[in-house]
Amino acid sequence: MAHATPTVLVVDDEAAFGQLLAEHLQSCGFKVLQAADGRAALALIAEHKPDALLIDLHMPGLTGLEVVEKLARDRQLPATIVMSAFGGYEVALEAIRLGAADFLSKPFRMAEAELKLRLALAKSGKPAMARQRPEEPPRQGMFHGMVGTAAAMQTLYRQIERVARFGSTVVIQGESGTGKELIARALHDASPRRDRPFVAVNCAAIPQMLLESELFGHTKGAFTDASMDRKGLFEEAHTGTLFLDEIVDLPLLLQVKLLRALQEGEIRRVGANKATQVDVRVVAASAIGIRDRVRQGLFREDLYYRLAVIELTVPPLRERREDLALLVEHFVAKTNQRLGTRIRGVDPGAMARLVAYAWPGNVRELQNVVEQACVMADTETIGASGLQLGRDAPPPNLPPPRIGETLSIPHAVAETERALIQAALTQTDGNRTHAAELLGISARNLQYKIKQYGIHMAAPTGRPKN
Repeated sequence: MAHATPTVLVVDDEAAFGQLLAEHLQSCGFKVLQAADGRAALALIAEHKPDALLIDLHMPGLTGLEVVEKLARDRQLPATIVMSAFGGYEVALEAIRLGAADFLSKPFRMAEAELKLRLALAKSGKPAMARQRPEEPPRQGMFHGMVGTAAAMQTLYRQIERVARFGSTVVIQGESGTGKELIARALHDASPRRDRPFVAVNCAAIPQMLLESELFGHTKGAFTDASMDRKGLFEEAHTGTLFLDEIVDLPLLLQVKLLRALQEGEIRRVGANKATQVDVRVVAASAIGIRDRVRQGLFREDLYYRLAVIELTVPPLRERREDLALLVEHFVAKTNQRLGTRIRGVDPGAMARLVAYAWPGNVRELQNVVEQACVMADTETIGASGLQLGRDAPPPNLPPPRIGETLSIPHAVAETERALIQAALTQTDGNRTHAAELLGISARNLQYKIKQYGIHMAAPTGRPKN
């Protein structure tokens, strides 16, 4: 039987922040009420009896703590999360002692507020089903720390939402710098294990002689310098998620032990006489095709099939250039916040260079380029000369983008991408397969973009388009 949509009351005297939080929760499917002070909150609670309450502790007049105290005394306290920008942990602890479910320290991520709200509702026995339908793309191009609205990313978001609910092992395939760890974290954050540990390890970054101890732990005296018992990462991730990056670099001997851990749900510390039971969801990733390693005899086939119950593929940045404007805006804002720079945007000429670039290092490279440009900029706008790119390689004879009267970055991106596609098709006499190779995207993606931009090119005589 379908449950009613949970009602959440957001109480904050900072109108802009309260509205932002309310809009996010509404986008997640909750019914949201708002109040700007404690007395208004009590009136709304008496009238509407909301399922949950998010309330700021420090407000003029009736404080958040006083509201929580009164509701607890009257046995009317809903699932409650208290918020504070002043690090008021003692006040927060008092609110939790009175019956509040959790505490959020401002500033916090909206996704964190959503997750804590769902947990509080679940613990209170209230329906927490109000999640945005998986078929709908996330609002404003944001999804658990990932940024993008391209069709390939929306497909990936839906896959994550669907897969996260189950405990199946997952393999994430994608080029270096595409954000595979972000996807692993999204799988964890959207899963029932979200409030349990997330542990990540790069299998290529740890010397082979230490890797077994790192993964499975060791006992005192198991080897030189083993002066005490030590938990491994499997035990650290117990009841949570273990992310094994660059899984193809795991030695064959350890592949056998990993297979046993996955099949039996137990591990054995180095030097131990008995096994330890563990409950861990394993998510693995690789920038190199694991199937190729299997064919080469460098990766166990049985382990591959045990890991790859679900396979997710991350598109490279060159195949989702329409996300560049959104990503640049995101990284500029992050750099401004983290380093104190004051960059307001990127001019169309700079955006044209960014769109034309091949991005071999993917999103990680873009983040580095944007941060460097923000730090080195002499003005509040990043210009083309302020970008330090690697190998600029746009197709030859690239016409300038039609910027027109607007300085809209999305408009500049679309016009530049259209120009790139037209130039590639001209150079290859309309051969879409060769044009896709020049552009660094798949033929299927090129076909989609040709249709999207309404590009029409007649096939030359004697040389039909494919």
